[in-house]
Amino acid sequence: MTDALKRLSDEGVAIWLDDLSRTRITSGNLAELIDQQHVVGVTTNPSIFQKAISDGHGYDPQLEDLAARRVTVEEAVRMITTADVRDAADILRPVFERTQGQDGRVSIEVDPRLAHNTRATIAEAKQLAWLVDRPNTLIKIPATKAGLPAITEVIGLGISVNVTLIFSLERYREVMDAYLAGLEKARERGLDLSKIHSVASFFVSRVDTEIDKRLDALGTPEAAAVRGKAALANARLAYEAYEEVFGGERWAALDRAQANRQRPLWASTGVKDKAYKDTLYVDELVAPGTVNTMPEATLDATADHGAITGDTIRGTYEQSRADLDAVKALGISYDDVVQLLEDEGVEKFETSWNELLASTEAELKRLAPSEG
Repeated sequence: MTDALKRLSDEGVAIWLDDLSRTRITSGNLAELIDQQHVVGVTTNPSIFQKAISDGHGYDPQLEDLAARRVTVEEAVRMITTADVRDAADILRPVFERTQGQDGRVSIEVDPRLAHNTRATIAEAKQLAWLVDRPNTLIKIPATKAGLPAITEVIGLGISVNVTLIFSLERYREVMDAYLAGLEKARERGLDLSKIHSVASFFVSRVDTEIDKRLDALGTPEAAAVRGKAALANARLAYEAYEEVFGGERWAALDRAQANRQRPLWASTGVKDKAYKDTLYVDELVAPGTVNTMPEATLDATADHGAITGDTIRGTYEQSRADLDAVKALGISYDDVVQLLEDEGVEKFETSWNELLASTEAELKRLAPSEG
């Protein structure tokens, strides 16, 4: 079952699980995935936590204690989510040690309502790093305009970061620039650059979902011919940009100071369109030095029938540019699509966060001790 996952790992792709819950931790499931499915990291987001806390009663003991203390719902959510991240980080600690800090990491996101507030994002990132208090944590900061200077400042403080919600090639270059600027700040402060890590989460499937919708609306043979090609082309050209930046002179100086490359992470890799193979965004995004974070269904599908045939990114850049040009030639604006996806991404996480607050508040009320 795990041959395809082993081949993927051997090709230099770190396999991370895009999910976390108290039950997954306490049942031993996460440890099992690490041992048997080559999982070497975990990502979370507000949607994942909202689903975890809403399902079943795994959080009841902690919720009862929080209700007894009459904490605010905001504090309760942070206590619950950071507890899960801390426990998952402890389970992944041997991987962290084995890979010299490259993998074995767990991501936790700043409050998505702060996505357009630089100062608040920095403060929240510092607080989360303090709360979780594990060296193998990544603080997730969205790649909004306000997020970019926050990334630089947080990296400059020596806090490792997962930059999330990247859709456009231009924004991805800005993210890499923010990371390098952060490393330069950290170097000026005398920090050990070898301890600072980062990934840049480039979202994949949502690009096809939006562009395919627009292609289908055109209803022409030309539109049908480029259906399902934009997301892979976009991600592959992101890898080209990664090779360029981390092969450049600015990086060379940081490399000599023992800095770590900011690895591209393929996110949103669950296939949304059933017309496509369910492992499409795994099989076709294989290159060394990358991360693929998968929902469990995609992980299982890859283990069962993934077709890992070696590097499927390098050598595709010319065709990838042609595929995006073909989309643009049909009157579909790339800039409009990626901006829409960024706005929607922030909005979706805000909605999930508000739902998480609401469901947690309801649980606190249900479990609150009676007066007297």
